[in-house]
Amino acid sequence: MGVPAIDIDKLAPDERLRLIEQLWESLREHPEAVPVTAAQRAELDRRLDELEAGEAEPVSRDEVKRRIRTRLE
Repeated sequence: MGVPAIDIDKLAPDERLRLIEQLWESLREHPEAVPVTAAQRAELDRRLDELEAGEAEPVSRDEVKRRIRTRLE
């Protein structure tokens, strides 16, 4: 299966975000296929420990997307 050519520079910021979201969703279907380095694993573990200890506040996916869109405006 070929990958369609996309001229990313011609996409508007909201189109780029939608593309990122589509790519992310496609990766979520098989998370075990996404390589994670030891440093990334350590950071994920650290963040999870903070969250479980009540030292960090979770942020919803919708809130993250809103914050990103606000920065791009």
